[in-house]
Amino acid sequence: MAVSLSINGKRVSVDADPATPLLWALRDNLNMTGTKFGCGMALCGACTVHVDGQATRSCVTPIASVVGKKISTIEAQSANKVGKAVQDAWVKHDVAQCGYCQSGQVMSASALLSRNKSPNDAQIDEAMAGNICRCGTYQRIRVAIKDAAKTLA
Repeated sequence: MAVSLSINGKRVSVDADPATPLLWALRDNLNMTGTKFGCGMALCGACTVHVDGQATRSCVTPIASVVGKKISTIEAQSANKVGKAVQDAWVKHDVAQCGYCQSGQVMSASALLSRNKSPNDAQIDEAMAGNICRCGTYQRIRVAIKDAAKTLA
């Protein structure tokens, strides 16, 4: 069954069961591999995308639930002001080690800075909760988010 979705500003058709998780539609049907599979239970954050600007775990989000909504993935983040500032700060502060979780981390950080231009440590921790980094780069992530916020101010 064809499902029509709005992804990164483009209308696309996905030939999949409406119950298919968005993660697999992105990766398997659309070859958009920037969004990662981590746990499959919305616990690790590697699969985070934006749905109508909200950080959303795509591994548990059926494509039927996002029809008519605006979906944004890591592939489009450099094209918007907030996403570009976050990615630039990630590079500047050498956040990534293995890098596997970083697309989800960037997506959560971008969603935070889109709604809160000057988050404090507690707000950063709350927004980033559920994004797990096995390399433990949490301090660099916080520094990068604060630096991106300064750039956007």
